[in-house]
Amino acid sequence: MSDDRGPHFVDAVSTGERDMPEVRAADELTMLTAMLDWYRDGVRLKVADLTHEQANRVLVHSGTTISGLVKHLALDEDAWFTYRFADGGSPPPWDTAPLDVDDDWDFHSAKDDSVEEVLELYAAACDRSRAVTAAATGDLDTPAAVEWADFTLRWVLVHMLEETARHMGHIDILRELIDGRTGE
Repeated sequence: MSDDRGPHFVDAVSTGERDMPEVRAADELTMLTAMLDWYRDGVRLKVADLTHEQANRVLVHSGTTISGLVKHLALDEDAWFTYRFADGGSPPPWDTAPLDVDDDWDFHSAKDDSVEEVLELYAAACDRSRAVTAAATGDLDTPAAVEWADFTLRWVLVHMLEETARHMGHIDILRELIDGRTGE
């Protein structure tokens, strides 16, 4: 009998599920930030024990890699919270990144970074995002500081929940293709 699962198939190894935060009855800010942090932590857990080669393995036609996704998520955190919402400029490495020449520099350059470096970059960006959120003093209706923006802190949190969850799903699939690991 032939195996129709494709050339990258490896046996699945479940790591189980993580408990979601207990926020069903929480206020909206607590709910949004706790869920976003849950997804952020999931990204870190999915990636932390990968080798450089595994995190940069190309398994799909788009060339997307796990390292590229993590570096992209770091850029998204800084772009939406620090730059667009808080008008705080672009922290390194985005301040000198050739994004005007290569829109996907975050994805392309990740292969030059260690797994630890992309995770540290992501952690620092998430910390800056948390600080921006805290500076809004809990008001989800706080408008973005940049004058061309027409969104609020609530919108940024919801958008980053969507972005992080979507890319964590990509990481889930790539991780399963690499070593069969499934679960949270």
